[in-house]
Amino acid sequence: MEWLNYHHLLYFYTVAREGGLAAAGQKLRLSHPTISAQIHALEAQLGEQLFEKQGRRLVLTEMGKVVYGYADEIFTVGRELLDTVKGRPSGRRARVVVGIAQVVPKLIAKRILDPVRQSSERMRLVCREDASERLLLALAEHSVDVVLSDAPLPAASSVRAYSHLIGECGVTICGTRSLAARYRRGFPASLEGAPLLLPSDSTAVRRSLDQWLEERKLRPEIEAEFDDSALLKVFGQDGQGLFPVPTAIEDAVKKQYDVVVVGRIPEVKERFYAISPERRLRNPAVVLITERARETLFTT
Repeated sequence: MEWLNYHHLLYFYTVAREGGLAAAGQKLRLSHPTISAQIHALEAQLGEQLFEKQGRRLVLTEMGKVVYGYADEIFTVGRELLDTVKGRPSGRRARVVVGIAQVVPKLIAKRILDPVRQSSERMRLVCREDASERLLLALAEHSVDVVLSDAPLPAASSVRAYSHLIGECGVTICGTRSLAARYRRGFPASLEGAPLLLPSDSTAVRRSLDQWLEERKLRPEIEAEFDDSALLKVFGQDGQGLFPVPTAIEDAVKKQYDVVVVGRIPEVKERFYAISPERRLRNPAVVLITERARETLFTT
């Protein structure tokens, strides 16, 4: 059986955490050559380079970041073990790291994640927002447990993961009261020439909206496009144009941004997925958020 040398791992972890050999040497009370030799031994065992030099600095490689994530968990659990044995409260919580694609509306993400915060189980929620592509790479590196996205895993993706549909809903067009008074009557034909704020064309809902508009030969005036759904709503709140939101959260959007409903498009669906390394979800926190969202947020 192959065993990991935890002394080597500790020296690597300390160098990465302290930011270099000098700081780590002071912390560990060891010389630079000793620490460097231990790290080289760990790299040889793993068959991977963990650091690379950038000028005078040591920077973690991509594999180094993965190993550091595991080392952090290992030594955190070790500290908690000592606390437990010595009768000190460890306060340990189950940790779930959720990657949230930028295109997922913040209100949707919050509603999906609310059950984690409300659970009687002690869970520590870590949220990381980024572009879908980078989050999927983080999923492959095991630095996130699940990714919330508006689209399933692309068929051509090299990441080994599985898409779980959390739920779907129609789209509601919202706007300020003055814009609504102008464009609500005769909806959806009133969208012809109307100022519209839309998600970027990389999003699933944008492609569905474009198709829906084309089928009805409607040509609104697209004022701006956004990667960030929250920024889109801020522009909408300022009266820059009408904007789409998931119908599941239209009431919350109306209240938060002081806008009103212009019309609803049930034919255009917004879908939300939990992408995980598991074909069958097993992480208790991920199971909780997907099941609760299906029961409450996306009920029809």
